[in-house]
Amino acid sequence: MDLVDLGTFAAVARHGGVTRAAGALNTVQSNVTARLKALETELGARLFERHSRGVALTAAGRRLLPYAGRIQALVEEARQATADDGIPRGPLRLGAMETTAALRLPPLLAAYARACPEVELAVGTGPTAALVREVLEHGLDAALVAGPVSLPELEEEAAFEEELVLVTAPGLRGPDALARAGELKVLVFRAGCSYRQRLEAILAARGVSGARRLEFGTLDGIVGCVAAGVGVTLLPRAVVEPAWREGRVNLHALPAAEAKVTTVLVRRRDAYVSSALDAFLRAIRGDRSLAAAAE
Repeated sequence: MDLVDLGTFAAVARHGGVTRAAGALNTVQSNVTARLKALETELGARLFERHSRGVALTAAGRRLLPYAGRIQALVEEARQATADDGIPRGPLRLGAMETTAALRLPPLLAAYARACPEVELAVGTGPTAALVREVLEHGLDAALVAGPVSLPELEEEAAFEEELVLVTAPGLRGPDALARAGELKVLVFRAGCSYRQRLEAILAARGVSGARRLEFGTLDGIVGCVAAGVGVTLLPRAVVEPAWREGRVNLHALPAAEAKVTTVLVRRRDAYVSSALDAFLRAIRGDRSLAAAAE
């Protein structure tokens, strides 16, 4: 099975059409069509059905797609392993929750960049569920998410401990008062955010159900709208303490069972650990030799 044929198949599936895939691959449509035909002939199965908006995977195509992704990822890992001479360099794709990116990553990444200047670092943010999925699908080398994750495919280790607090506008006195607050709005990140699930459980335990959800894509948007009295949210204390000190929001402590959360670093158990990733793992663990290299 030709690797270029498989890559072409995956590109067409990802972009939903031959024309868009050809553009992404910097080739012509006829080459894409020829490679798809060769792959279908070799496998003895149709991989796509054409429709007015492009193409859609057949049942056989859907079964093949994850294998194509795994094969491509394995080939890329083999290239990295062959070229890896122990010096951290090359690409490193990391993911983090929005709150972790705002609170924990800046000093860590600053030290890492000084110690490993040849690493091409890319950091994306998102909710826990989406980040875990990207790690599983080889889209990220590692991600910092709310734990525990407990999936057999993933290696997981504790990175940070956070205290979650209920965040309201200054006028609200405490979480138990929310049941008497009338129609309540909860301000949350998009679906898949673990803090969102925990907030809903906390409110339900206090007799608050049916609260309207307002979804945001940024931390600043959530804090700003809470300060304006739009609704309430649940965030790590250290993230919102600056707004609290400015008198913009009120923070309400929760029992330890509801407040404590561990941020964990997850990576694929079967994936190659490059020197760049190994250096980041050591940075997370507080390796003094890496800190010395950054000075």
